[in-house]
Amino acid sequence: MNPAPRPQSPDSHAAPRTVLDASDISRALTRIAHEILERNRGADPVVLLGIPTRGVGLATRIRDRIAAVEGRSVPTGSLDVTMYRDDIGLKPARALEHTDIPADGIDGKVVVLVDDVLFSGRTIRAALDAIGDIGRPKAVQLAVLVDRGHRELPIRADYVGKNLPTSLAERVTVHLTDYDGADAVVIADKPAAKPAERSTDTTGATA
Repeated sequence: MNPAPRPQSPDSHAAPRTVLDASDISRALTRIAHEILERNRGADPVVLLGIPTRGVGLATRIRDRIAAVEGRSVPTGSLDVTMYRDDIGLKPARALEHTDIPADGIDGKVVVLVDDVLFSGRTIRAALDAIGDIGRPKAVQLAVLVDRGHRELPIRADYVGKNLPTSLAERVTVHLTDYDGADAVVIADKPAAKPAERSTDTTGATA
């Protein structure tokens, strides 16, 4: 008779697992670069804007792959959306990142936003607002390495490296060599929220 399975502790978590390795990421970015060129009939109208932090690294890699095909680079920059987020007062403060718009601007161009993970869509909504304050592009497209679902806004990526079904209890993390020393996409359980601790102020009252 087999023993009954032992119940898991509420604090137990599955081990993090790698769902994309370096070669998977490389192939995905190469495919995205070719899809961008095919959809836009070449590189002429394209401007790449990476959303910090890792979206910038991905945009640079896509630029290099386009250059390998076209024989020339496309304008590439970065777009910080921190001050455009609608949850800016609901989460811990984030340091402002760098916005770097190519010298020729974005008016009349096809702007391809590049991000690492598409989740609720709120980061992209903020990016669209930021772009509206910078210029008037011909079109805005979205390229993401991972689309994990759970959209809260009607936003869809034009170019996706990997559609990755996840639960809300999981965290998807993109590691890039430029920032983390290696390329990988990892899924792990989110840490359990700690119960609110009672604190005592200088008057002796509890909060």
